[in-house]
Amino acid sequence: MDRRRMTAIGVLVATAGAAAAVTLPALAGEGTAPPADRPGGAAAGVAPEVLDAMRRDLSLSPEQVVDRLRSERQAAGAVARLRTELGADYGGSWLSADGRQLTVAVADPADADRVRAAGAVPKQVARGVGELDAVKRRLDRAGAQASPDVAGWYVDVADNSVVVLARPGAEAAGRRFAATGGAPAGAVTVRTATEQPRLLFDVRGGDAYFINNAGRCSVGFSVVGGFVTAGHCGRPGDRTTGSNRVAQGTFRASSFPGDDWAFVEVNGDWTPQGVVNDFNGGTVPVAGSQEAPIGASICRSGSTTGTRCGVIQARNATVNYPEGTVTGLTRTNVCAEPGDSGGAWLSGDQAQGVTSGGSGDCTRGGVTFFQPVNEILAANRLTLVTADGGEVPPPSAPAEPPAATTPPPTTPPTPPAGGESDCTGQVTRAGSLAAGRTQTQPDGRWFRAPAGPQRACLDAPDGATFALTLQRWTGTGWRTVARADADPDGAAAQLATEGPAGAYRYRVTALRGSGDYTLAFSAG
Repeated sequence: MDRRRMTAIGVLVATAGAAAAVTLPALAGEGTAPPADRPGGAAAGVAPEVLDAMRRDLSLSPEQVVDRLRSERQAAGAVARLRTELGADYGGSWLSADGRQLTVAVADPADADRVRAAGAVPKQVARGVGELDAVKRRLDRAGAQASPDVAGWYVDVADNSVVVLARPGAEAAGRRFAATGGAPAGAVTVRTATEQPRLLFDVRGGDAYFINNAGRCSVGFSVVGGFVTAGHCGRPGDRTTGSNRVAQGTFRASSFPGDDWAFVEVNGDWTPQGVVNDFNGGTVPVAGSQEAPIGASICRSGSTTGTRCGVIQARNATVNYPEGTVTGLTRTNVCAEPGDSGGAWLSGDQAQGVTSGGSGDCTRGGVTFFQPVNEILAANRLTLVTADGGEVPPPSAPAEPPAATTPPPTTPPTPPAGGESDCTGQVTRAGSLAAGRTQTQPDGRWFRAPAGPQRACLDAPDGATFALTLQRWTGTGWRTVARADADPDGAAAQLATEGPAGAYRYRVTALRGSGDYTLAFSAG
């Protein structure tokens, strides 16, 4: 029996240069920092791999790393108290780029003295964070109307607005989307970004764990009975094997899109441990899941790219992936690459989340997003396993969770009548059409493809004529670039073309007859 240690190693995609940080003055009334000689504390006993990664990515000395981690823990405690005390007037909080100053936004100037008494700097703003979250929920409900030129949107508490990200030259599309969503003009800022978020899912195999002996993702944090990971990695009922190809467990719960989380229940051959694998021969301890403030340092370890660090840039971000919109993510500037999806994010020794996706890689940098772990624990009533052998019970469910979206089906679609489909490709989707109807694939959405060849195969019911069209987003609308028809005699439609990089989608139309179909396609 091969008894392996469940490890939490995650990654998000993308990084940008991380700002150097030093210390934050001790916050008034904060006396909970661990002693300097206590193992596993956020200010002492920092795992060497994390220490080295923070020194490298944040340009810090070892002493500065320890000071920053201690200060961030103090800041997190102050923020938790002020959020409760200020109520609706709380406008958000963030650390400065160097980690020295905690700023707390207040909608009522009368609260400024209370913020100062906590050792933070007050900033008067027009809107509380609850009002900003309400604006963002409006955009989330209108998310299906966002074009591929809109990369996502998130609450920027420092700017006291909801930021909509639009691709260069498409700023007007961002403003139209905000207006369509009913967001007040003064509460929204449209910014230009070159981001092209994608899910970090590598179907070509590698380390970490495998889904149905095919796709690969990374283990997130250990919980009693198994581990948490990204929802886009698998659906309920999917089976997992470890990197050694030994049977490991089963997906018991999964949510994607809308959220991006999943719970895998492991079998008796595996023992969840409260550690994160550093992929350098050691482990990093997990002591709890206290949420770190915006501006805090954060590190992740991934089976593809090792341990990397950066800072938290924003919370409650919505990402408009080609596969579907995900809300409530945390935005960071830590790099990652495909195959690291689902892995763990730590701030000091506190669990923060699991990798969702992002834009860029560890050569060029970019932007990354993770699904907060406390939401996963609360939604599934899971208990986090910690390094000291203890267990942290699930947090209370949020009072106002993000707007829900329909999760993907838990069972695979039915293939066309007449046996298994002969169509194969990198992506496979199935559906059913009545005569004269049309469906958009994949899943009513679009996908982003590099420049080069694209191939598709459509297997339609015998006796029916189905048409397959490939369309590319031009910036103002969808244009058909290729078409193929499936013959009534049962021959599958074969489509092949070359095209520039961009956003694409397939349209399947039942010209005559009806029934089930299978579409398979590849790009690049």
